[in-house]
Amino acid sequence: MSNDELQAWVENVSLDSFGVPFRHQATFNKRLSSTGGRYFTKSHHIEINPHQLEENGREEVEKIIKHELCHYHLHLAGRGYKHRDPDFKQLLQHVGGSRFCSSLPNRGGRKVQPYRYVLICRDCGMKYMRKRKVDTRRFRCGKCRGKLQQQTLDSPKKS
Repeated sequence: MSNDELQAWVENVSLDSFGVPFRHQATFNKRLSSTGGRYFTKSHHIEINPHQLEENGREEVEKIIKHELCHYHLHLAGRGYKHRDPDFKQLLQHVGGSRFCSSLPNRGGRKVQPYRYVLICRDCGMKYMRKRKVDTRRFRCGKCRGKLQQQTLDSPKKS
């Protein structure tokens, strides 16, 4: 589905469910990972996660669109548009939007980085594991305020 088709879809849902036209921009954003969509209060634009459409289908995305349109219409009307506001909860229930989107399977997100460095206190021997280098002149031991010494850990060899 293209952004133009999404725009037309959002405009139709806005007229059918809310009776008010959607006059801003709706687009897909592939970088969204943990959310179904976003509403921007400054520009009034809406972004939708295209992975939700691929994984969960049109019905689920329509609920997400209704959720974002609740934020949109309430914000423009000057009423409570945040998740905790009673106006938002009432309107969302009235139009049949989803409170939360379905979770997506792990799409190869961030890879876990192993510890590569250890900071050792020269006074008490406390060890601090780190993934990145640290400027030891700027930091002290959290236990005794002693000076720290940085050592590189041996990385596991690939076979």
